[in-house]
Amino acid sequence: MAIKVSHHLLLCATPNKASCCDPQIGAASWKRLKDLIKELRLESHARPEGIVLRSKVDCLRICEGGPILLVWPDGIWYKKVTPKRIETIIKKHIIKGKPLEKWILKTTPQAINLK
Repeated sequence: MAIKVSHHLLLCATPNKASCCDPQIGAASWKRLKDLIKELRLESHARPEGIVLRSKVDCLRICEGGPILLVWPDGIWYKKVTPKRIETIIKKHIIKGKPLEKWILKTTPQAINLK
């Protein structure tokens, strides 16, 4: 049985070189992301939209303005993702489908192959 995934959230939160963000803020953002996904039952297989995956990554090659959150497949990169911002991003972007323009660092939408 295939699992439907609505979003995959990649958070650059605990960099080895600590050049993109304060490691304590990154760790707190990661903890909040994990807790919110559980609290809001976004990992539930019963969600018709699909589950929300999360991954903590060491580096997304931005190296400033972190923690950085990449929302896939939307290709939206959020900057300065504090624990408080995580909650707003999850509730507005992931659940309601409304990205928060003021916090977007860049976008890299998935290419569409038209044959």
